[in-house]
Amino acid sequence: MMKTADNFRIKRRLLTAALIAVAVSPAVLVFVSLFVGNYPLSVGEVFGILFSPGSASVTQRVVVWQLRLPRALAAAAVGAALSVAGAAYQGVFRNPLVNPGLLGVSNGAGFGACFAIIFLGGGVFTYFFSFGFALAAVVLAWLAGRVGGRTTTTGLILGGVVISSLFGALISIMKYVADPYSQLPEITFWFMGSFASVNYSHFWAFIPIFAGLTLIFLCRWKINVLSMGDKEAHVLGVNVNLYKLLIVGGATLVTASSVCISGTIGWVGLVMPHIGRMLVGNNNNRLIPVSAALGASFMIIIDCIARSLTSAEIPVGILTAIVGTPFFIYLLKKTKGKQWNDG
Repeated sequence: MMKTADNFRIKRRLLTAALIAVAVSPAVLVFVSLFVGNYPLSVGEVFGILFSPGSASVTQRVVVWQLRLPRALAAAAVGAALSVAGAAYQGVFRNPLVNPGLLGVSNGAGFGACFAIIFLGGGVFTYFFSFGFALAAVVLAWLAGRVGGRTTTTGLILGGVVISSLFGALISIMKYVADPYSQLPEITFWFMGSFASVNYSHFWAFIPIFAGLTLIFLCRWKINVLSMGDKEAHVLGVNVNLYKLLIVGGATLVTASSVCISGTIGWVGLVMPHIGRMLVGNNNNRLIPVSAALGASFMIIIDCIARSLTSAEIPVGILTAIVGTPFFIYLLKKTKGKQWNDG
C-alpha cells in the first residue's frame, strides 16, 4: 500500500514537472529561435542586441528585431491558435480526427487569397480577403447544416464538407486563370504555409486570435459537457446551440486569423491536442491551455528547422505534414475509424 502511494506521488511530481516545462517552453523557445538561422549569432550577442542595441551592428539588430523576433512570435501565436481550435473542435464534434479546417476555413481562406492575388495584386489585400472568406465559409457551413431550425453536429460537419468542396472547386478555377509565371507560383507558395514574410504589420491578426482564444478558454468547461452529447448537455441545462456557436465561432476566428498570417498549415490542430491528452487527459479545463503551449512550442521548433535546415527556406506546411501524416495513421489505427454519433 505504501509502495503504491509512493509511486503515485512520483508520477504526480513527474507530471507536474512536465506541465511546468510545457508552460515555460514557448517563452524559452522564442528566445532560442533568435540565434537559430543561417546568420550565426551567439547567445551573448543576442542578449546584447536585446538589452543593449547600441553595441550591436545594424545587420545584427535587423536580423533579431525585424526578422527573427516577429516570426517567432507569429509562429507561437499560430501554433497556439491552431492547437486550441483543434482541441475545441474535437470536443464539440466528439471526434478525435477533427482538425481546424473541418468547416471549410482553409479552403475559404485559400479562395480569398487567390482572388486577392489575381485581381487585386496581392499584398495587404491577401490577408483581409483570406480572413473574410474564411469566416464566410464557416457561416455558409453553419447555414447549410441547419435543418429543422437547429444545427446538429452531423449537419454542421456535412455542411463543412460541402462548403469546403465548393471553395476547393473555386480555388481550382482561380489557379486555372492565374498567370503561370507570376501569380500561380505565389498562390502555390501561399498554400504551403510559411512565416518568411512575417513582420510587425501582421500583428493586427493577434487581436482576433487573442479574442478567439479567450472565448474558448472561458467556455472550456462547457466543451466537457458538449462532448457527452446534445441530449445529455440539454439535461444538464446547457444551451447547446448557444455554446456551440460561441466555441465554433471562437475556433473559427483564431483559425481564420492564423491562416492570414502564415497561409495554410495542416496537422497542428490534429496532432497537438492528442499529445496534450496524453499528458492531462480529456478534461478541457486543462487540455485547452496545455494544447496552446504545446502548439506554440511545436510551431516555433518547426519554423526554426524550416529556416535553418537548408540554404533555401522550406515551407513549414511541408514539415508539419511530414510529422502529422504518420501520427494520423497511428491515430486512425488506434481508434479503428470509430465515429461518434449525435447524442
